[in-house]
Amino acid sequence: MVEKLAHLARLKFNEEEKQEIKSDLQRMISFVEKLNELNLDGVEPLLHLSDEVNVLREDEIKGSVSREEALKNAPLHDGEFIKVPKVIKK
Repeated sequence: MVEKLAHLARLKFNEEEKQEIKSDLQRMISFVEKLNELNLDGVEPLLHLSDEVNVLREDEIKGSVSREEALKNAPLHDGEFIKVPKVIKK
């Protein structure tokens, strides 16, 4: 299982690291098995961490900076747009 997971994640481990990962996985599985022993009859699933309904602010239309103001600190521009280095090659 460790080798399969390593292959899927494109990782390589030596034998010592594999044993450590195997031990960690066994501890995680035993923890989940321990959780399965709990009696959860009548316990509702937790969907949100708080009872708050909506803590987002109201949308407000505010002004923005002018083009000249935005270009003022740009390291390179053509007077209309900010120029950036090309990152996608054909």
